[in-house]
Amino acid sequence: MRARSVLTVLVVLLVVCGVGGYLARTKLPDGLPLPVLGAPECVADADGQVRLDPEQMANAATIAAVGIRRNVPDRAVTVALATALQESKLRNLEHLGGGNDHDSVGLFQQRPSQGWGTTAQIMDPRYAADRFYRSLARIKGWQRMRVTEAAQRVQRSAYPEAYQKWADEAEVLTRVLTGQVPGGVTCDTRDDDVVLTSAGLVERMKLDFGTKAKGVVAAGAELRVPAATDRAGWQFAHWLVAQAPAAGVRKVTFADRQWSADNGAWSAAEKVAEQVVAAVRPAG
Repeated sequence: MRARSVLTVLVVLLVVCGVGGYLARTKLPDGLPLPVLGAPECVADADGQVRLDPEQMANAATIAAVGIRRNVPDRAVTVALATALQESKLRNLEHLGGGNDHDSVGLFQQRPSQGWGTTAQIMDPRYAADRFYRSLARIKGWQRMRVTEAAQRVQRSAYPEAYQKWADEAEVLTRVLTGQVPGGVTCDTRDDDVVLTSAGLVERMKLDFGTKAKGVVAAGAELRVPAATDRAGWQFAHWLVAQAPAAGVRKVTFADRQWSADNGAWSAAEKVAEQVVAAVRPAG
């Protein structure tokens, strides 16, 4: 009987592992892909959590940064993020042949044939986000609309209500990426991630934030960003954490808190005055 019980337990464990492995390679219905077991994960936490993989979080951070550069209301960032969540699950999609809606590409699945720009332009997340914000700004009264109504006026989708299911997730992402919540973004990393130099990371930040990141400098393996306000500091700090898995960021310090790649979490630290400091793992 004992041998039979042990065998039963083993069979159950194998089934559970098999199902778990299957789920790790699939996604929830109409939802975000489930994280692959053991893979790096990023979390946005602001009265609710959104879990994304590093690619998705980095793209979300870029969409928010472009909105910050354009001085758009936070509501616009929420609409943009909900739209990208629905259209591409925050992935910069190339043309997928029969899997595409006509010639749709990029984070917002914008179409070159509909005047959104060339394919190369739309595949630049900054350009795509900028075009979305510009189109949204031309819609009279969009601020008073539901997320899905505002998004639909820009996208003209065949499924006009589809964007609303992402409203809560987009709101959480907006709150942390626009600097409203201290220490609201965390990311896991791993040693084999692609690494940028600190100078390369400075260039990426300037492309995303424009003049909002004026004064950012790289010195060796360290990056420093002046922060005129606490909110601006957390915008830069969260953006840097979102880039960490791909850029080799090891530590981000702002105010009296520090994020470390060693444990993927924020903790108390010696206060850094009016600037964000990031340590970047040397490339190579």
